[in-house]
Amino acid sequence: MITGGAGFFGSFLCEYLLEKGAQKIFLVDIHEEKLASISQNHPAIIPVVCDLTQPESVARIANELYSQDKISVLINAAGFIHSEPLINLFNKENPTHLASSWDKTIALNLSSCFNATSHLASLMAKNRVKGVIINISSIAAQGNIGQTAYSAAKAGIEAMTKVWAKELGMFKIRTVCIAPGFIETPSTHQSLSEAVIEKWKKQIPLGTLGPLEEIGKTVVFAIENNYLNGKSFPWMAV
Repeated sequence: MITGGAGFFGSFLCEYLLEKGAQKIFLVDIHEEKLASISQNHPAIIPVVCDLTQPESVARIANELYSQDKISVLINAAGFIHSEPLINLFNKENPTHLASSWDKTIALNLSSCFNATSHLASLMAKNRVKGVIINISSIAAQGNIGQTAYSAAKAGIEAMTKVWAKELGMFKIRTVCIAPGFIETPSTHQSLSEAVIEKWKKQIPLGTLGPLEEIGKTVVFAIENNYLNGKSFPWMAV
């Protein structure tokens, strides 16, 4: 099961894991048309429309999916990048970080991860299904200037990873976190100017943005390594 399945990360991981032998993937997102486009002509991809910020909806979907198949891998890739400074004295109308954008960023990045994991992990434990939860964080978890809400959400994901590794380990459910740096995706180029991207490239010893395929390899490693638990991979070539 991959949340945020209609996004760049989620859809890529879906295709990558199918190539590596995944038999069936439940692709979960709120964007129905995008899901339909991705799953078209792919019988192994099951599109699931769900608002991951709504606990009741997530609980219903989790129970429906688990009645069909005993899901053993959950990849929490739902979320979006949001940049907004804590204070902006040049903006006379809104000189401080908007509470509404804080709430939205936390809900889509952090609460979605909590909702999906709490309900699916419960079903895995009840049915004695071993597996792994893979949370997608970001290097922003260490604190990126201008990203108060986004950094807080990603730091929360890394903290939850450590807690869940300790709580769920007794059920043979592992929890791992992958924290990408600047990755070569359309969303990176949409969120950042080319000047900023070039600046970051110069600070990366390898001189390039991270390829999505390398994240795919890290996900496969996390799935296949049955003793890997509670670890976060800060994924940037520095």
